Amino acid sequence: MSQRSEDQPASADEMPQAAAGQEGAPAEAKPEEKVTYSMSPGFAGFLGANKISVAISSYQSGKFYLLGQNVEGGLLVDERFFRKAMGICVPDQQTLLLATLFQIIKFKNVLEPDQLVNNVFDHCYVPRELFVTGELDAHDVGQLKDGRIIFVNTTHNCLATTSDRHSFTPLWKPPFVSKIVKEDRCHLNGLAMEDGVPRYVTAVSKSDTIDGWRDRRFDGGIVIDVATGEIVIGGLSMPHSPRVYNGKLYVLNSGTGELGWVEPAAKAADAKFHVVAFCPGFVRGLGFHGNFALVGLSKPRYERFEGLALDKKLADADSEPWCGVQVIDLNTGACVHWFRIDGPVGELYDVAVVPGVMRGMSLGFASNEVLGLITHDPLAEGGLA
Repeated sequence: MSQRSEDQPASADEMPQAAAGQEGAPAEAKPEEKVTYSMSPGFAGFLGANKISVAISSYQSGKFYLLGQNVEGGLLVDERFFRKAMGICVPDQQTLLLATLFQIIKFKNVLEPDQLVNNVFDHCYVPRELFVTGELDAHDVGQLKDGRIIFVNTTHNCLATTSDRHSFTPLWKPPFVSKIVKEDRCHLNGLAMEDGVPRYVTAVSKSDTIDGWRDRRFDGGIVIDVATGEIVIGGLSMPHSPRVYNGKLYVLNSGTGELGWVEPAAKAADAKFHVVAFCPGFVRGLGFHGNFALVGLSKPRYERFEGLALDKKLADADSEPWCGVQVIDLNTGACVHWFRIDGPVGELYDVAVVPGVMRGMSLGFASNEVLGLITHDPLAEGGLA
């Protein structure tokens, strides 16, 4: 049995459109397409048994989801609206970071261990800090050792942090990018953090001209070592979501629909991409728990996704692409659980595991809920002294 909470005004592409009729005749409204969820029989139990929730973002529809196991053992879906929800970071159980259209949002859990909201939710994440960046097409986001936010600034081809005065402060750029300028040249997108340090990034190409990456989608993808600026591996197809886990560098080779890990070599040309699993979709968004990888899948609906190896792989598997999350056993490559979204939501951007949270919720700005939930710290000893 599923349980759902939501905070979502219809966006422009979700509003039912009036059908064109004869002049003077009333327009006939098309029925609104509904979002439906389905899952494998064991998915909710998997979340509950491991005491985790899953955070998911969808930039096309502006959805930010928290999935958990409800009190009856079924699936709990908490759904909020944030324009162009993108990269997610979970620095700790009490904190979530989310990149959106023009802001980086830091959420904090406001509940004590013995508190619940509506006798259901054991964690409630409230936006506490908003960093206004302007429209930078921010992709992956992380947190540095010193607590600063770091994010992939895709329009300016760099890693950046927030600024007290400006839209951003550049921290690093690939050596092949000649200058910090508002031109998406290589489509820098993914960020792998390790112990509060940026380790690797992914890019669709090493182009240094505006929009140059679009002509290199098939096999121009690279992984770059941030510390050295060296390319670790090339020949990938639109790679996303690099992650360091258990000593291995995992990457989603999005244009082929594959989850894999990189075996580095002295020369990037000799490095190997070891495929763990093929997933039926444009893979993007990657989290881990135990011996499992949670992989986000999207429908490659747009022109930029056409003509990739994924098309042939889907045809060979006699399969259609779908949108959702697959739980992959890292030992066998088998999909052991899944969560699927059908309807107007056709893509996901990021997937993250929230440990120790059974039934999490967040608050957005599209309803009055955020106005009414008031919590406070204890009175400071000594008052104003």
